Amino acid sequence: MPLVTTPTTAGPADAPAARAGRTRRTARGPKSKLKALWLVGPALAVLAVVIGYPILRAIWLSFQADRHIDPDTGMFVEGGFGGLQHYLYWLTQRCMLSDGTVGTCAPGTLSTDFWPAVGITLFFAVVTVSLETLLGLGMALIMARDSAGRGMLRAAVLIPWAIPTAVTAKLWQFIFADYGIANKMLAPFTDEAIRWTTDPWAARGAVIVADVWKTAPFMALLILAGLQMIPKDVHEAARVDGATTWQRFLHITLPLVKPALMVAILFRTLDALRMYDLPVIMISSSSNSPTATISQLVVEDMRQGNFNSASALSTLVFLLIFAVAFIMIRFLGADVSGARGVKDAKSGAGRRRWGPGRRKAEAGTPDDAERSRAADVPAGPPAMIAATAREELDK
Repeated sequence: MPLVTTPTTAGPADAPAARAGRTRRTARGPKSKLKALWLVGPALAVLAVVIGYPILRAIWLSFQADRHIDPDTGMFVEGGFGGLQHYLYWLTQRCMLSDGTVGTCAPGTLSTDFWPAVGITLFFAVVTVSLETLLGLGMALIMARDSAGRGMLRAAVLIPWAIPTAVTAKLWQFIFADYGIANKMLAPFTDEAIRWTTDPWAARGAVIVADVWKTAPFMALLILAGLQMIPKDVHEAARVDGATTWQRFLHITLPLVKPALMVAILFRTLDALRMYDLPVIMISSSSNSPTATISQLVVEDMRQGNFNSASALSTLVFLLIFAVAFIMIRFLGADVSGARGVKDAKSGAGRRRWGPGRRKAEAGTPDDAERSRAADVPAGPPAMIAATAREELDK
């Protein structure tokens, strides 16, 4: 005779105990928050000193006028509040002329190189990040396969990323020298040697090649971490239903690795916007070189002793990086939250069929449609996809 159990419900006598438990948990809440604050406080204090103070100091200096000589004493005196003087110096090339009036900066002034440097910086960021993303994704797909020597392959791929940037720059400088390896390899296809350090577009191409060679393994490492989080049963369900390799990559691998991919793109874009050492060592440190970036202008302005205008330019770079990060994080937040994926999974809009299962389901036969349900692949966040796939496979 089977044993039948009857669910019990809490009576009135149990209510005070439950309320007491909730009261104790509520009472422990502020204490736990205070303890967490004490634990996090030292780290926040260090960050405030190391990061917060330099940022605030740079912003304050950017609004200060340059020091000048007092005609009465012949001594340098502080310029006081200068408003947007230094920002206009960079954005509109407005300078203080010799007669005391404000006018257009003379050719050769550092501010005249600002907008070309902005264009070069954005060009480097877009091209290098795009190439590194494509190469990194391909490298990650290869490293994710179960094959002999996988550990050795991963270690070898990361060697370029582990090499210091200065060493990488000197290495590629030798390769792109006038009589270097690059020109010797291209000699059968060109009439004369390519001037990699003087020709504007050749110099930019050399910097892009060196940067992609060094940083593509970093992208591959981050993307590989995302690939390893994809449940294997999702691929198995699609493979059983006849999905091709391209279909599995397009509708399973790419959507599930997208959060890790976008985080990698975010980190690499922010790093590319601050590029400095690679073009300086490989090509030139001059502010009017064909590979001059915004960071080079900041360093050059500080070398000339213009700390206030250099602080204004640093603030502009900070605002540019913050704007890019804000846009990308908002875009990532819409995907990582998974709200749309959860809604689609509940409504069945995110289900996909391939091969025979799809054709049979579209034919309208109930039995065939029921059998093809086991090969459905839902769209949504990784946790829901894994859970739904296991549920479908159990059926």
